[in-house]
Amino acid sequence: MNEKRIFITDCEGPISKNDNAFELASRYIPQGEKFFKLISKYDDVLAEILKRPGYKAGNTLKLILPFLKAYGVTTQKMREYSARSILLVPGAQETLQYVKSIMPAYIVSTSYEPYIHALCNLTNFPYENTYCTKVDIDKYSLSENERKLLIKFAEEIATMPMIEIPEGASSINDFPEKDRRIIERLDQIFAKVSRMQCGEIYREVEPVGGIEKARAVKEIAAKNGTEIFNIIYFGDSITDVESFRLIKENGGLAVSFNGNEYAVKEAEVAILAEHTIPTSILAEIFNLFGKEKALEAAENWSYETLKSLSVNPHLLDKLRNIEEKYFIKVELITEQNRERLCKESSVFRKKVRGEKIGELG
Repeated sequence: MNEKRIFITDCEGPISKNDNAFELASRYIPQGEKFFKLISKYDDVLAEILKRPGYKAGNTLKLILPFLKAYGVTTQKMREYSARSILLVPGAQETLQYVKSIMPAYIVSTSYEPYIHALCNLTNFPYENTYCTKVDIDKYSLSENERKLLIKFAEEIATMPMIEIPEGASSINDFPEKDRRIIERLDQIFAKVSRMQCGEIYREVEPVGGIEKARAVKEIAAKNGTEIFNIIYFGDSITDVESFRLIKENGGLAVSFNGNEYAVKEAEVAILAEHTIPTSILAEIFNLFGKEKALEAAENWSYETLKSLSVNPHLLDKLRNIEEKYFIKVELITEQNRERLCKESSVFRKKVRGEKIGELG
């Protein structure tokens, strides 16, 4: 049996506090925050509630691209803005360096390539060990008529009321009429955009979210000659759900780091933390002893438990030193506490990443 173990993490959430696509929309599109939030909610509806065939979580990053181009965003602007706006979770750079020193480490992110490139440069993480959404916005043509129409659509979207997802919704009929009309109108708008010349973006750009992330997990396992049960995966959002399910079904370990309700519902361990030291510690335990000992650490998280599991003394000293400054909570997820942790983690992520980014799917 091959015991080569692998570390995989999402980027935005477990490593950085950014939502780069949201920030780009906010920076370059008038009323961009509202515009992005509505499309993100629409994304959640199509991916998780309606489960529309061919649609995957994370397609927000594809849907907004023609609008960014209409407002003058270029590939160079994406690079420059990303490089100057990165905000790491405290400890993230040290965690990435430590983990990649003890086991093969990868970032699997829905984020745009310019952002991941910038983050790798900042943290000295090997770009070749990342999976992300490839995009070169400059290669797509945009006529003046299309530009004006896209701006008109963006203005319309920004004025729409926010979609509310009813508890237990599983079909379009479960939504109030107001929300059904918004969803149907967005369907119409994006269908029109897809028929434009610049709609080629929709056919060529493939956001690494949902099934694409799960596919990356399989590829990483194969590349390293190991099995999925030897993978520990850290995620925080709806785009990690498919990976979490794949990891769990095959005996690996799925960890939510300041996750929203979608992530916590599918994870086995919940981390609520202002610092990445729990990621380093769980990764080390998993690497040395496998899933069961990592679960044991989560179930009985304490300095004494971690010491008994032979955690690196440097990590234990670090944990002790930072616990006075940073909030850290690690908990094994059970059927009894899952609903509570969904709520606690959803609230906590807003504290760490800010209300606007924290509430995104």
